[in-house]
Amino acid sequence: MTERFVGLDDVDLVYQQGDGEGTLALKGTSLDIAKGGFAAIVGPSGCGKSTILKLVSGLLKPVRGRVEVNAREVAGPVKIVGMAFQNPTMLPWLSAIDNVLVPLKIVQPYRSQFREKRGEYEERARALFKTVGLAGFEKRHPWQLSGGMQQRASLCRALIHEPELLLLDEPFGALDAFTREDLWATLQELWMLRRPTVILVTHDLREAAYLADRIFVMSARPGRIVASHDVGFPRPRTLDMTFSEEFVALNHALRNEISEARQEALV
Repeated sequence: MTERFVGLDDVDLVYQQGDGEGTLALKGTSLDIAKGGFAAIVGPSGCGKSTILKLVSGLLKPVRGRVEVNAREVAGPVKIVGMAFQNPTMLPWLSAIDNVLVPLKIVQPYRSQFREKRGEYEERARALFKTVGLAGFEKRHPWQLSGGMQQRASLCRALIHEPELLLLDEPFGALDAFTREDLWATLQELWMLRRPTVILVTHDLREAAYLADRIFVMSARPGRIVASHDVGFPRPRTLDMTFSEEFVALNHALRNEISEARQEALV
């Protein structure tokens, strides 16, 4: 049996709004993600996909149910997490490499060793820059980089402290189609080299099918998992594969399930 690394067990989450009852974002949500697996979460807008990432990272606590990472119940911020978002949010006054090194100035045990091992950490960052095609751009500032280049640097920053768990919240959603597809290949390569457990939230069904080993489909709010698909396409995956009959069939199935979830919410 595959070892479970991330789990939600019958989780409810309510966003409180002042003294009112609040908004029920998740209800009875359960999922399991294997250690070293690559999972994607898809579903209608506002269904709670990003909320799941906040629960897994320990930024939110459920009102009911259990959230587990690495066989431990999540009771606060999880230290083994790296995160990347739709907007790279790089600090404009720092160079690209200094932006990537920021987690090592914050996360223990790296923080206490940063001055002593800065040279070693910079070499680690340069190796990541090379992997994502940014060699030679380490000293550029964010405003000197394109959106795609900033997102590549954001991936480096999420991975610099070698996290066991990588949480990605629509990291390529703001990019053009060609840049987005290039970064699919980059992310796949990084994952195959390092094998962290990954949870990707995305609205792009092709992206989910290209990258993930397992795809979870959510209902409309209050969100719950209504379907899951094991994705067996061989790796490394290519763009040519996305035109295959099997790939197109999977995308159709995902689209139909999401459409049904939206329709049920309107009834």
